[in-house]
Amino acid sequence: MTGTAQALPTSPGQPGSECAIRLVDAEKVEAVRSRMPAESDVTDLAVIFGLLSDPGRVRILIALLEGEMCVCDLAATTGLSESGVSHALRLLRGPRVVQVRRAGRMAYYSLADSHVRMLLDLGLTHVGHAGQDRLTMVSNN
Repeated sequence: MTGTAQALPTSPGQPGSECAIRLVDAEKVEAVRSRMPAESDVTDLAVIFGLLSDPGRVRILIALLEGEMCVCDLAATTGLSESGVSHALRLLRGPRVVQVRRAGRMAYYSLADSHVRMLLDLGLTHVGHAGQDRLTMVSNN
């Protein structure tokens, strides 16, 4: 442990809130705190992850990895109703996860930017690795 250690109070009765040794590495804590994003950025990120907590919205985003689509095509692809897709897209537009392009009376949706694509790609890769890890554990037992 580096730096100066000092005892900090813990919340009694909370599972996992107790350390074997009740010391805090003040230098490490300060270093991490200094790199912590602004509270508004943390909140915005939590909103995006909250939107990703719905499997239907995730299916819509995965479909949009292939390029822009209209509500009808997204509904047919995902098995959701058109009104359900429209509602999900409305939620996803607020925090700039998807964007819309209008052509006459038609509206075409796409991922807002490459960051959303990377987030989905990384998430899908992570899930794939988790599945491979489970298979490896089962075959080793």
